[in-house]
Amino acid sequence: MRLGPLTLKNRFIKAATFEGRMPRGEVTDDLIDFHVEVARGGAAMTTVAYCAISDGGRVHRDTMVLDSRRAAALRRLTDAVHAEDALVCAQIGHAGLVANTRSNRTRTLAPSTRLSAPAMGLVRGATLGQLDQVIDDFGAAARNAVDAGFDAIEVHLGHGYLVSSFFSPNLNKRSDRYGGDMARRAELGRRVLERVRHEAGDSVAVTAKFNMDDGVRGGFWLTDSLPTARLLESDGHVDALELTGGSSLFNPMYYFRGDVPMAEFIASQPAVVGLGLRVIGSRMFRSYPFEEAFFLPQARQFRETLSMPLILLGGINTMDTVETAMTEGFEFVAMARALLRDPDLVNKFRAETTREGLCVHCTKCMATIFGGTHCVLR
Repeated sequence: MRLGPLTLKNRFIKAATFEGRMPRGEVTDDLIDFHVEVARGGAAMTTVAYCAISDGGRVHRDTMVLDSRRAAALRRLTDAVHAEDALVCAQIGHAGLVANTRSNRTRTLAPSTRLSAPAMGLVRGATLGQLDQVIDDFGAAARNAVDAGFDAIEVHLGHGYLVSSFFSPNLNKRSDRYGGDMARRAELGRRVLERVRHEAGDSVAVTAKFNMDDGVRGGFWLTDSLPTARLLESDGHVDALELTGGSSLFNPMYYFRGDVPMAEFIASQPAVVGLGLRVIGSRMFRSYPFEEAFFLPQARQFRETLSMPLILLGGINTMDTVETAMTEGFEFVAMARALLRDPDLVNKFRAETTREGLCVHCTKCMATIFGGTHCVLR
């Protein structure tokens, strides 16, 4: 299947999931092995996540910055994945209000000044000059991804990260060129994608992880996300949209679905943070029952509206779901937890030895990200 300039050997993409294998943001053998296992298991492309565009754009200190030094180190990873007859994508972005400024020991940015729990304090609204720098940093990260041998670049436009927060009427209260109506709130994202495409060139695919619905009252929803997606399509800078939803800032379980692993979260945190989770955790982590293809109802609206390739994400565990996605016109499916549980699942689908993955949607893998993301049942 074609994805921009690429030909993928099948329709399966390993979705971006923070690997927890890059201490102080460094490339490790463990990180390489993680992606090689997915490639060996049959997925057409695996996604390295999350690669920040700057120090301030990290989620925390153990997030990689895709600078020229890391690009040289990442060449070992891309070469190893290519040796398994698979392609590899780099997810790039700026965490914005989701950045832990105490861990990063540097400030972060927001559309408008507000308090942020992940940032552990007040985050100032970005100046126009700072946003120009953000666009430059996205361009530099794209160049470095190409130099590192990545086949594709996924720009993070979801989950309340910086560009996603500019889309949101709840978070973006600006009155300049980047705030106001839907088109102006989309301006930063459009400029970022234009720069990434320019720097990446024609030999690398450019995709975007795009929020359909923030899952937050007063946030980005279909009435804004559909026309925003039409703008992105008309610009012609992206080869596909990977459709997602939810907010790491306010409602993270919206894009996970399933049981909330509160006990595991508390156990994985320092005592003070664990105490806070005991008090307010139930308000931060709302409970949503797991459903197969839980984003499909919203994604259908985008398939009806857009002609560009779309990647269906969210609760894909069975071949029946994959076949439904193909029948409804989605070009690719992206899988995360199912491949954490069984990295060889795509090979098993191909061999017709199973039609269903082993993931039980317990979401306990969420609490493992601090010491190496993995399925607790493996």
